Amino acid sequence: MTAELVRGQNHPLSQARLEIRVSAGTPIVAAATLGDEDGRAHSVEWVAHPGAPTLPGLEVSRQAAADHRLAVDLDALSAEVHRVSVLLALPVGVGGPVSFGSAAVPFVAVTGLDGTEVASYTITGLDAESAVVALELYRRQGAWKVRAVGQGYAGGLAELLTDQGLPQAPQLATSINSAVVEGVARSLQAPPPRTPEGDRSRQTATSALGPDQSGSPYTTQGATGPYPGAQGATGPYSGAPGRPDGGASPTDPAAAQPTPAAPSSGGPIDYSHPRRQNAAPPPPPPTAPPAEPGQPARPVAGDATGWSMDERLYNQVWGMFEDLARTTAAYRSAVDFADTRLEKELDQVLSDPRSRIGGQGDAARETAQAKHVQLVDQAREVLERDLVQLTAEAEVVEPALPVAYARWDNPAWHAYRVPMEMPMAFRLGDLQLPESDPLRIPMLVRLPLERGLWIDAGRTAASDGSFADSHELRQLAMESAVAHTARLLAVHPADEFTVHVIDPAGSGAQALAPLVRAGVLAAPPAVGAAGVADVLGRLTQRVDLVQMAVRGGAADSLPPGFDTSQQLLVVNDFPHGFDDRAVNQLRYLADEGPAVGVHLMMVADREESSAYGPLLDPLWRSLLRLTPVPDDHLADPWVGHAWTYEPSLVPHGSQVLEQVLAQVAAARAKYR
Repeated sequence: MTAELVRGQNHPLSQARLEIRVSAGTPIVAAATLGDEDGRAHSVEWVAHPGAPTLPGLEVSRQAAADHRLAVDLDALSAEVHRVSVLLALPVGVGGPVSFGSAAVPFVAVTGLDGTEVASYTITGLDAESAVVALELYRRQGAWKVRAVGQGYAGGLAELLTDQGLPQAPQLATSINSAVVEGVARSLQAPPPRTPEGDRSRQTATSALGPDQSGSPYTTQGATGPYPGAQGATGPYSGAPGRPDGGASPTDPAAAQPTPAAPSSGGPIDYSHPRRQNAAPPPPPPTAPPAEPGQPARPVAGDATGWSMDERLYNQVWGMFEDLARTTAAYRSAVDFADTRLEKELDQVLSDPRSRIGGQGDAARETAQAKHVQLVDQAREVLERDLVQLTAEAEVVEPALPVAYARWDNPAWHAYRVPMEMPMAFRLGDLQLPESDPLRIPMLVRLPLERGLWIDAGRTAASDGSFADSHELRQLAMESAVAHTARLLAVHPADEFTVHVIDPAGSGAQALAPLVRAGVLAAPPAVGAAGVADVLGRLTQRVDLVQMAVRGGAADSLPPGFDTSQQLLVVNDFPHGFDDRAVNQLRYLADEGPAVGVHLMMVADREESSAYGPLLDPLWRSLLRLTPVPDDHLADPWVGHAWTYEPSLVPHGSQVLEQVLAQVAAARAKYR
């Protein structure tokens, strides 16, 4: 029976391995402090936070998110630890509410590893506070209890941590906020909501250690759902529980707001189709064929909810991505626990003088090694089982993807026709983890773009650890940019996407040739300082004009002939050809452009702009960094894995890009 706590109320805990689930309507930071008998944290090493998420017996999220799962193993805590305080704070410097009084009411729940809720607490009564101690787990007479605290701090994390007894509180608060900002900058866009109907192919959750094994809980920290306001998975790793007060949970799709916001701002995201405002309810997803008794359900392409098959496939792909993230996190946590226990048992053997007599020491070491092998094998068995299911699903889903989601070598491109409406997303490449090779998950990004793209032409390590030649990297970076640009042109209606190119020194002429020959650019690539100034000036004026029209409620009164299509600016060789004015205009476009349909794609080496110092740091952080070669630099929004990104490139010798661009050019000609 779940205990619904009010402020100050406590409840006994009968389990040592727990999860603390946090659900909020906006991205928040989750952290935890360890305390002694007086509740005082001895040092910064007693605080788990996004910059240092793991302590013995405790693991928290690596970045800000609307939903979190914190893993706690009370038996693994040091004997001098008598209290674990769960802290929530609004992030600084990433947009969003500045106080809990202007945000959704946070909800926290203590659950077992099987998802069974032990106690919950809705944190009400907050106003100007930007940080709060939500819960505390405390030890009394050898037993553990949970208490609802709800103590808020208007001074934010610094004031809260100071109250926890940390003299270095301001510095620690600054480092936590810096870690969160960096996490936002490198995060992938998160997936859409999934409902129970869309998860029939998913299996029941099991710990990588098994339900009867002791030790650290598997890692499932971070957002259990996608963007703020979206629902988490209901498959192997279920999302946050509903609100006990009958209100809409932040993870309830019905609570999603209709106004989209950039992921960096942390605002709610509208997952409905942008052109289907008053459509009928979505049809049911396809039914999976019956499976053999005792076997997992057979995977089916489109086995997820959605208004159309494209939406179902989109949801299904992100469901696969989430499942792979979580099952890998469970495996890694289980292996870490096995390693820690082996080290502890070996230390005990070495510290016992009796083990040096006869064969007692050797026998103890062999026993410890055998336990370690058993735990790792169990974890690997669970991982392999999940990978088999995900691989089978990928083999069914990949051939069924529409062109916007498909690889360039997919036969779907041979039947390409210019679409009549914009799809939900497009494919930027593939993602993989070392444990899951050769499984690849498509990296799908929502349309219209909510943040710009940066193809890093700098010194990037390839997946094999080698470094490509700088000239070769620049060439590959431009080829990646052209492939992404061609796909964006291909997935938009002919009159709804316009591309501008700035190539000051003309160094990208060879890679840009397919776009130029097809005649799909708004104008030839701009060269020289004058060309840079002209393009940036026109796009800056466009952003100003649209912003004024929207703010004045006169969006229908734009000048006759005004091009209302989405605009993409591709910039090569930055900062060559850019003066201070042009740099400021570029920053302005990156910040303000996406909201009014002006998007940025940069091909640049960041080191070449180092002379500008920190002036350009906000620019790089606002862009999603991609690489022209496989590189493990992207993080997921749940557990913060370092995912290897592989760019989506046209196969060598293939003519598919030219054929697609020819159709785009022919369709565009009809509108001129």
